Amino acid sequence: MTGVIVLLHRWLGIAFCLMFAMWFASGIVMHFVPFPALTEAEGLTGLAPVEGASIIPVADAVAASGITDATRIRLIQRSDGPVYVVSGPSRVRAVHASDGADASVEFPDVALAIAQDHARRRGLDAARAAIIARADYDQWSVPNGFDRHRPLFRIALGDAAGTEIYVSSRTGEVVLDTTRSERGWNWVGSVVHWIYPTVLRSNWVLWDRVVSMLALVALIAAALGALLGVIRIKVRGRVSSPYRGWHALHHVIGLVSTVFVLTWIFSGWLSMDHGRLFSRGQLTAAEAGITNAVPDWRTAPSLDQRALSISAREVEWFAFNANVFRRDRTDLGRQTLTKAGEAARDRQKTFLDAQEVLRLTTRLSGGCGAVSVVADDDAYPARSSVPGAPVYRSRCGDLWFDIDGADGSILQRLDASRRVYRWAYSALHTLDVPVLMAHSRLRDGLIVGLCALGLAFSVTGIVIGWRRLRATFASKGA
Repeated sequence: MTGVIVLLHRWLGIAFCLMFAMWFASGIVMHFVPFPALTEAEGLTGLAPVEGASIIPVADAVAASGITDATRIRLIQRSDGPVYVVSGPSRVRAVHASDGADASVEFPDVALAIAQDHARRRGLDAARAAIIARADYDQWSVPNGFDRHRPLFRIALGDAAGTEIYVSSRTGEVVLDTTRSERGWNWVGSVVHWIYPTVLRSNWVLWDRVVSMLALVALIAAALGALLGVIRIKVRGRVSSPYRGWHALHHVIGLVSTVFVLTWIFSGWLSMDHGRLFSRGQLTAAEAGITNAVPDWRTAPSLDQRALSISAREVEWFAFNANVFRRDRTDLGRQTLTKAGEAARDRQKTFLDAQEVLRLTTRLSGGCGAVSVVADDDAYPARSSVPGAPVYRSRCGDLWFDIDGADGSILQRLDASRRVYRWAYSALHTLDVPVLMAHSRLRDGLIVGLCALGLAFSVTGIVIGWRRLRATFASKGA
């Protein structure tokens, strides 16, 4: 039996030692340089104040969009005028706020003007901006969240940082930006770690299967190595390795790093779970039917009549628990919520309150108790995109809902399976446990140190594997 383990570990190790080294090295990079994304602050700063004169009512904008299941409507200012961005569960469309005409972006000069205006408001140099491409996918726009915006216009600003901005052809919004530094680090970080080449990642199903299978086989190889490492320990007065040279180094470092390597590879494999072993944290069809219930947008005129602030950068109408709310945003952390159908003195607030949330969650599930605010150091963290906005947690028996008090979005649906997944994947893979999150430098040091240990272990495997392959081919050649 030991001979079978040795044989499997040897050849699986040769096949995967480079991949192990790649994962550990790129994991260090990823900890400090995340995959490129447009932050909430960047997106809002890049918006001009909305010009609200002579715009059609929200109900007319919804009708003009043709999206019959619309649940969110946003009013933003583009370089070519104010537009409504109408969103439903499956698609999004923009219409001009002046007359309801289609506001999708077909021509490069419009996309370029939008990108330049966005860049200038963020203090970026856009004097040499130019269109690079209009495409469905490139290396930095492969995530599924961009699907409803494809194809995307990619504009290079030509500034010192090498900034590139992506504009949605569907809505004319800036949805992504990258810099030369981000792109460079991510080639040796996220791209190799997630096995993210565009040709593979653009086909989500294929990518999911390929990476999940590779991670599973890598886990088996690591588990066999750990078993073999324990079997081969010599205990004669003192614990020692029966090997010499690189094999001894591989054995000793492997034993020292066994727990970390196994838990890290295991949790990395779980990142590709996608409902195979654990629940996905998604709403059921019945729950989605309640949260995505289409409101009567004819109740919005009472909200439309409220004048726009001259500093409002975005105005949003959204449905929450069968009511329509209007959300005026003047800055990243400053907003006003107004509820349709209430007296003016009662309906204006900054965020949703706990009672509003409880009324919704009691419709989603039975047995809901008092709603609490998720603390910053909570073991199951959830954060609003708006600084200072509360995230409410409603515990309905064994089922929890975390809801953003800023815009009513359901951030997490945590059943027992999902809570276990939080520890089996996130805590083991990124060490985001409360005690370490409270001491960021300690967490940084642990992640770098452990990944460096795993990298050293992988390098010994690479040397041993190369020598084995060289000897094998030399013998065949002889």
